[in-house]
Amino acid sequence: MGFIDDAKDALDATGKKIGRAVDDAKDRVEDKADEVKADAKVKKAEGDVKHAEAERGVTEAKNDFKATLRDDN
Repeated sequence: MGFIDDAKDALDATGKKIGRAVDDAKDRVEDKADEVKADAKVKKAEGDVKHAEAERGVTEAKNDFKATLRDDN
């Protein structure tokens, strides 16, 4: 029965190795998904900053225009 036991051990070891490889692949996919989500958050935050800067510029221009109108009176 030594041959059968050796074959079972080899199959068991192979199964464990395949299981680890699947787990590693799953972890890599999850890590990449987390990276993509983080990059999306950064892009959104950058867009929000640019939007706020644009609003600030518009407000400054509006206030400068109003000040010019007041100075003309």
